[in-house]
Amino acid sequence: MQEQSSTAAICRPWTPLSRKSRKHLPVRARVLALGICLFAFTASIALPALLHAEPNGSYQIQAPVDSYIVKDLCSSRVVMAKDIDRPVSPASLTKILTCIMAIESGKLDQDVVITRESTNVEPSKAGFRVGERIRLLDLVKAAMVNSSNDAAFAIAIHLSGSVDAFVASMNSRARAIGMRNSRFTNPAGFDKGIYAGNTSTAGDLLCLTEYSVRNPVFNAVARLDRAVFVEQSTRKVYSLKTHNKLLGRYPYAVGIKTGYTGRAGRCLIGRAIKDNRDILLVMLNSRTDRWNVAAEMFDRALLIQREEPVLIARASFPPAERAVRADAGERKIAHASRLHNRKTRKGAAVVAASAKKSKNHARHAVALTKSLKKSKQHTALIAKSGKKMKKGDPVVAKSGVKQNRKALVAAKSAGKSKLRDLAITKRGRKLDRKGISATKSAGKLKKRDLALSKSARKKQTES
Repeated sequence: MQEQSSTAAICRPWTPLSRKSRKHLPVRARVLALGICLFAFTASIALPALLHAEPNGSYQIQAPVDSYIVKDLCSSRVVMAKDIDRPVSPASLTKILTCIMAIESGKLDQDVVITRESTNVEPSKAGFRVGERIRLLDLVKAAMVNSSNDAAFAIAIHLSGSVDAFVASMNSRARAIGMRNSRFTNPAGFDKGIYAGNTSTAGDLLCLTEYSVRNPVFNAVARLDRAVFVEQSTRKVYSLKTHNKLLGRYPYAVGIKTGYTGRAGRCLIGRAIKDNRDILLVMLNSRTDRWNVAAEMFDRALLIQREEPVLIARASFPPAERAVRADAGERKIAHASRLHNRKTRKGAAVVAASAKKSKNHARHAVALTKSLKKSKQHTALIAKSGKKMKKGDPVVAKSGVKQNRKALVAAKSAGKSKLRDLAITKRGRKLDRKGISATKSAGKLKKRDLALSKSARKKQTES
């Protein structure tokens, strides 16, 4: 009976508490019930505003940013994106292309003479003087770390002889990499006056950065928070600090480049690495705190497991949403999100190949190396056994040689005996010949004696 009554109590539909019954509830229970009601009401209003799904299945953050893209390089998966083909001014993010061209030129150890044209730039510059000699590698550090415009122009003039010639090479190189919606007018990222029209897109800049991070020199420079180098003639020391505040605020950040102009707004290309996860972010024209937005986007991307659907990222939360977030915790939305490129690019195959060779396949690489080690061990054993067999072969060969030598000695001795026999027979023949000649001479003597006896008889008969 007790079990039936308890079951009935559990299955009984919920009814609102009367005033009389509410009086007997403890204070904590009443506060909890009120909190649950407030949570349900707030969630019904605020939750739809948190999420904004695109028709293609990707999600956007609710932050005032013109365009952005976040990609997991390990899985080659786009986590979130917005207007990735929208042409905007990339500001100093242009210097990434300038620097990777300098690195690939193979002239990093050369000294660059600073010209007057490269010093007549504003506003961000290292402060080089006309006639100073700076290594090309140090100019790359100044352009990447401190975003020095004079360093970018010095690189362009040194490599191509003039800014216009270098800009032509930039646009040609961009097309070869796969940047189909970009047009560059200068090596530093200016977008006004004679340099107006310097534009790119989030998708193109992601393609450029993916290409650049495969270069170890670029990776080493992009991670620096300070560039320290000397002028080659006077040994003057330059110490330039980065503008990337994300390096000090976000523990997993590893570079890469910041940018700002009045037309482009606050731009950022960031990278975060944690637990074999490699996240790349491109953000253009952020009209809010780009460091907090980037940190929030990195957090969301790192929370996503490789096998799980995309989490919805959010840049900032109003007070009502913060209450929902505090009570409900992190919410996962099961929805596939894979952003397909709208236009085919020649560099897409290169990007896909590099993504396949990324850290996502580290376990497979370890297994392959183990199998290779085993095969090497087997080959070593086979080689050792072959060496032993080879060592045994000379012994047999030596014994065979000895036997051959004995046979040769016996043959030589037999030959010598034959020669001796032949000599003996020759001597016998000579003796025989001498005996024959002696018998012939004796026969001749007998004939003479007979002739003499005949002549003597004739004389006797005649007398």
